[in-house]
Amino acid sequence: MKTNNKWAMAALIAASAVGLSDAQAPPAGIKRSDLMREDLSAPGREVIQVLVEFAPGVAFPRHSHPGEELVYVVEGSLVYEVDGRPPVTLAAGDVLFIPAGAVHAVRNVGDGKGGELATYVVEKGKQLITFAQ
Repeated sequence: MKTNNKWAMAALIAASAVGLSDAQAPPAGIKRSDLMREDLSAPGREVIQVLVEFAPGVAFPRHSHPGEELVYVVEGSLVYEVDGRPPVTLAAGDVLFIPAGAVHAVRNVGDGKGGELATYVVEKGKQLITFAQ
């Protein structure tokens, strides 16, 4: 196999390992760093942990997950809009619980970079992100 094909295959395997397809890739201005993926003692469940960084003014569109999301804001000022709740602005050190299946969006409203540590407790084998219509 040629070197370019090896790199392409490695990238494909890495993308599938975290449950994100090309259609689910983060928008420009958002960087996702996958930190951990482990099976849980609860049958059919896994934990996935991701560091998500947002350029100023950038938003991640409305989406949901097949399980709970626990958010810890590591830097900046982020506005979270969870369906059925009023928007909430969080700063570094703040936390947020997003219920399984809840449609939500997040936007960096600060002047600098924003970041969150997202921990997902989800159904194993399910697509991690489903974009809302």
